[in-house]
Amino acid sequence: MNKAAIAIDGPSGAGKSTISKLIAKAFGFTYVDTGAIYRTVGVYAYRNGIDPKNAVEVERALADINIEIKHEKAMQRLYLNGEDVTDAIREHIISQYASDVSAIPAVRAFLLDMQRGFALRDNVIMDGRDIGTVVLPDAKIKIFLTATDEDRARRRYEELLLKGQDVSFEKVLADMRLRDEQDSSRAVAPLVPASDAIMVDTTGNTLEQSVELLKEIISARLGE
Repeated sequence: MNKAAIAIDGPSGAGKSTISKLIAKAFGFTYVDTGAIYRTVGVYAYRNGIDPKNAVEVERALADINIEIKHEKAMQRLYLNGEDVTDAIREHIISQYASDVSAIPAVRAFLLDMQRGFALRDNVIMDGRDIGTVVLPDAKIKIFLTATDEDRARRRYEELLLKGQDVSFEKVLADMRLRDEQDSSRAVAPLVPASDAIMVDTTGNTLEQSVELLKEIISARLGE
């Protein structure tokens, strides 16, 4: 059987990662969170005092960055130069670093082959911001997942509180709107729906409702 790829794109806080993990488990696909890979580059820049907007500095640092993705007990874990940084990449400050480094062409080129390699080896559900448009333009199913910025910020705020991070809703909302603008307007691989993507708005949905909705869409498309 030919390998099947499902691309799920959308802005920060749309629920891509959580939903994609559950969908991958339901269909027996390998889950790949590409946003986590960019966050790993962001962690390196943050820890080493590198300006994430300085393309020259970031590109120079790529030679010292080794990223490994391991799937352990059905969970994707990220390793940066041998260190498990799966939790560190979710710190609030890393969101902005990830957005900044992801706008640098050299970073995107550095990570592109790694991302495509997964789809060559396994049936994958891959989420990010340019999966359907750049990384896997031939994906069998493309979904663009979104919700209002207030709804997305609320979800992210509650998630950060559960992790014990000291943030305010207003700060999370402001940062999310800034990242939306940066991701949508960057020159390289901007956040836009693929022309053949299925648009799914999860505003007001529970997690269970969103998962069931996507399962119905994917089941129908896989059966075609």
